[in-house]
Amino acid sequence: MNDWNRTSVTEFIFLGLAEDSELQVPLFVFFLLVYIITVVGNISIMTLIRLTPHLHTPMYILLFNLSFVDICYSTIITPNMLVNVISNKKTITLSGCMAQMFFFGGIGSVEVFLLAVMSYDRFVAICKPLLYNSIMTNNVCAFLVSGAYVIGFLHSLLHVLCLLRLSFCDSNKIAHFYCDLPPLLKLSCSDISLNVAILIFLTGGLILGSLALILISYAYILYTILKIRSSETRWTAFSTCSSHFFCVIMCFGTLVFMYVRPRSNYSMDQDRIASVFYAVMIPMLNPLIYSLRNKDVKEALRKIMSRKSW
Repeated sequence: MNDWNRTSVTEFIFLGLAEDSELQVPLFVFFLLVYIITVVGNISIMTLIRLTPHLHTPMYILLFNLSFVDICYSTIITPNMLVNVISNKKTITLSGCMAQMFFFGGIGSVEVFLLAVMSYDRFVAICKPLLYNSIMTNNVCAFLVSGAYVIGFLHSLLHVLCLLRLSFCDSNKIAHFYCDLPPLLKLSCSDISLNVAILIFLTGGLILGSLALILISYAYILYTILKIRSSETRWTAFSTCSSHFFCVIMCFGTLVFMYVRPRSNYSMDQDRIASVFYAVMIPMLNPLIYSLRNKDVKEALRKIMSRKSW
């Protein structure tokens, strides 16, 4: 009788960030400004790297891809969220939800892998400077970037395929502002043990494995920097990786909180707050961090601005 009474869900309803109608306009204006800053900031970084020949190195090729990923990341979530903030009907079809989750998960995985590759690039540059040009060639960089995209989207595809085997019949209200795996699993009336196992072991393993690679790289970097006698040279070496380190702290700190913490500590309200920071704010902050703390980026920007002024 339970199977007979089940109804198949064809669309989902987002509960959003806030139910108070008075917050709709302020939230819409705030997130619209954040999205504009995100797109303009990341496009500026990409254009700057493209127009500056001496920035055509592996480090800045990786930064170019990180900016591209941040634009995609924000665009997958924010425009739909802006529509839902001011709309009375916050719905998305089942196929649209699966597509959003596939691209969101794929781009998110790519960003994690790119940050790990960037840490390896900084490790080679600081710990093995004489071998940098022979180790981090453009071909090697292209291979690592391509691998990040392929593995990232294969990882996301696996989650979507496992999600499609589930039935959604008890409720179609998602306590979130976009389609993410944990809130969707809470709506399923099927056995989700396989999905949870993949989320914990595969996704958690990829996140923690990438984080471990980054931490090992920075342990060697810190050890190498501390052995440098000149304080000026030591500060120069540290400044080349400080921007990346700040981005790593923001990205992985939020990811570990969202996906790796025990299920007994899971809270949808906490997850929504963390998701706003991860999916909306971090893509805006990344270009600001790199432009404000990177000497080469600031110098290239200064030259282009002076050239246009002249």
